[in-house]
Amino acid sequence: MNERDVTRRRFVKQSLAAVSPATLTASALPLVPAHAESGPARFTVVCVGAHPDDPESGCGGTLARYAALGHAVTVVYLTRGERGISGKSLEEAATIRSAEGEAACKIMGAKPLFFGQIDGATEVTHAQVDAMRRLLAASKPDLVFTHWPVDTHLDHQVASVLTIRAWMGLPTSRLYFFEVNSGSQTEGFLPNTYVDVSSVVDQKKAALFAHVSQDGQGIWRQHHEIMAQWRGREVGVVAAEAFVHLSRLDHTSNLPGL
Repeated sequence: MNERDVTRRRFVKQSLAAVSPATLTASALPLVPAHAESGPARFTVVCVGAHPDDPESGCGGTLARYAALGHAVTVVYLTRGERGISGKSLEEAATIRSAEGEAACKIMGAKPLFFGQIDGATEVTHAQVDAMRRLLAASKPDLVFTHWPVDTHLDHQVASVLTIRAWMGLPTSRLYFFEVNSGSQTEGFLPNTYVDVSSVVDQKKAALFAHVSQDGQGIWRQHHEIMAQWRGREVGVVAAEAFVHLSRLDHTSNLPGL
């Protein structure tokens, strides 16, 4: 066993030690945070993805768990996936993929929002950063999820950078990066946070399968089924989603509320 293996094993043990048993047990989903004076507090969760099907792929199980616990979950699609259907005009593809995103959000228990950029022509400008900042400020999120910035897809990078810049003006929220198609798209991803999604795998699959135009079933079989099993192995559960938690103030390794 080499030094790298020992270091990774130690990291996993430390991560498990930092996560409460309830977090890793599908049958125990405690409602927190503890500062709620009467009844469970309600988190506001916002996930920013580049296209319809990205949030579902990267953290659909986690979003479904938050929604099932009564927390407010919003999915922001940077684009409507206008260039994602061969043979369709931008308008036709946008209509189809927007409907698929709305159907997927209904399955996850989330509210869909469309940011208004165009698939394949996304950009980071001062105006776009300000627009994302206003959107997040209006939502007042406790947790923000978005793409890992080191990704082969430019739209994913743009979604991530816009979210990071907007998040920097939200000192009370936590920022988490998710992975999609690791190896072929997400690169250099070393998670420090895991969520057990064993109990909501079927819900995640259904949300992905709603994206018929993108072969959601193929996305699951070729990428995310394997990823869910592998991430689950890393923390000793059947299926998990993994994240990189970025915070200037909070260095805990478990997601609040789960």
